[in-house]
Amino acid sequence: MTPSHFAFSSAFTLGLTGLAFHRTHLLSALLCLEGMMLSLFIALSLWTLQLGSTNFSAAPMLLLAFSACEASAGLALLVATARTHGNDHLQNLTLLKC
Repeated sequence: MTPSHFAFSSAFTLGLTGLAFHRTHLLSALLCLEGMMLSLFIALSLWTLQLGSTNFSAAPMLLLAFSACEASAGLALLVATARTHGNDHLQNLTLLKC
């Protein structure tokens, strides 16, 4: 495993563990998701560069577009939650209160 592959896989793993274990605030969960998407984007970009084929050159841009849509939806949910509940704690968000 090359050092670049190790760096991107460890960045993805750190984002995943942060998402799994530090679930107190919605903002921290969104930041962990963005870190995971950024590591996937960089890894996919390097993979297409190493492959040398133009067939997969649009894949990183498509992933980046989906990541931007995910970020905007997450921020909209964060603002809506902060307006209705007053904070962004994930333990206050239950489906039974809706």
